[in-house]
Amino acid sequence: MTGHEPAMTAALMESYVLEWLQLGVRWLHMIAGIAWIGASFYFVWLNNNVKNPSPAGDGKSEPEGVANATPSGSESFDGELHAIHGGGFYRVQRYALAPKELPHDLHWFKWEAYTTWLSGISLLVLVYYLNPQVYLIDANVAKLESWVAISIGVGFLIAGWLVYDLLQRSPLGKSQLAFGAVFFSLVIAASYYLCHTFGGRAAYLHIGAMLGTIMVGNVFFTIIPSQRELVNAKTEGRLPNKKFAEAAKNRSLHNNYITLPVLFIMISNHYPMTFSHEYNWAILGAISLGGALIRHWFNLRGQGRAAPWLWVMSVVVFIAVIVLTAPKRSVALRAPQGDATTVAFAEVDTIIGKHCRGCHAEKPTDAVFKIAPNGVKYDTPQQISAMAVKIRQRAVETNSMPFGNKTNMTQAERELLGRWIDQGAKVE
Repeated sequence: MTGHEPAMTAALMESYVLEWLQLGVRWLHMIAGIAWIGASFYFVWLNNNVKNPSPAGDGKSEPEGVANATPSGSESFDGELHAIHGGGFYRVQRYALAPKELPHDLHWFKWEAYTTWLSGISLLVLVYYLNPQVYLIDANVAKLESWVAISIGVGFLIAGWLVYDLLQRSPLGKSQLAFGAVFFSLVIAASYYLCHTFGGRAAYLHIGAMLGTIMVGNVFFTIIPSQRELVNAKTEGRLPNKKFAEAAKNRSLHNNYITLPVLFIMISNHYPMTFSHEYNWAILGAISLGGALIRHWFNLRGQGRAAPWLWVMSVVVFIAVIVLTAPKRSVALRAPQGDATTVAFAEVDTIIGKHCRGCHAEKPTDAVFKIAPNGVKYDTPQQISAMAVKIRQRAVETNSMPFGNKTNMTQAERELLGRWIDQGAKVE
């Protein structure tokens, strides 16, 4: 065994352990996120669907177990819902503010949100902040020191919450439409800045992390404290203040609208035609808008209000994005006029060896990737030819590979790869 082999073995084991750690945290993030977003969808639907029951008998009776209405309305019955699921019948009752007596087993929905955010931030650190020069920084976009890039990322997470909260507490917060328009415009501005500062993948994930921080901030700083005040008021025999219930409901509704854009961002890193596009910031804004419109349709539908125009708008937005991101056969990818020279595979293999095989090989030589990402390897001509379509998508059409263009692949090299693929990706 040479002196180099123990170091290589240690590096390989470190990479292996780190991948399992990322997998575990990512799995936890998804589980907690499903629980949080599922609860958000359910409770908004529930609020829209609880109805006052048809009056029985003299028309003055209320469902069993519901306190009689009081002049304050704090103990008044506000509606109920009957449902069937999993072979069982369920009856849900809602009060205007609080029941006559607090139950001993009152469930609080908060750990779903906290676990989702904590696991998401952990992933951000594990993937982007431990290897900023690979995943966070793209020298073709902006040449940044690692500490500067990380500081910008963290700064946006904090500033996003502070700006949102200040706007919501300002007079602008009294109008949902005006607030929504201003907030959406600020998110677009943040997207534009980050997409011109980080690599597209990292920019998208930081917008998602910023929105997720706003959502968990709503839970931690407004929703849970408001609900705690309602519980304390009942415990101490005070009249609950309705403004706390309204504040919690308002912030919960905001979180509900943010969920679909955040979910898109969570899966976007698999689709470089979005984050690597020239107008990636606009694509993110358009898809987020389309998602919010669909969420609004569901919320209106729960209130019994038809709004088919929302689906029409969403479809138009998504079709526009699909058209914008469609692959275009650039003249630059074809041989110059009058030049029918066939691109030799040897030229292609040289480019692959210089820019791709460091990671995508049976034994990678890259300082970070010790195992071929996604199992893709370019050790043989057949392996390279078999991945021609993906190579074109990642290295020619979107320029999303190599990561952050860490090997400085030139445009001429990308064009040569494109012409070889157009000519049939032959390896003879």
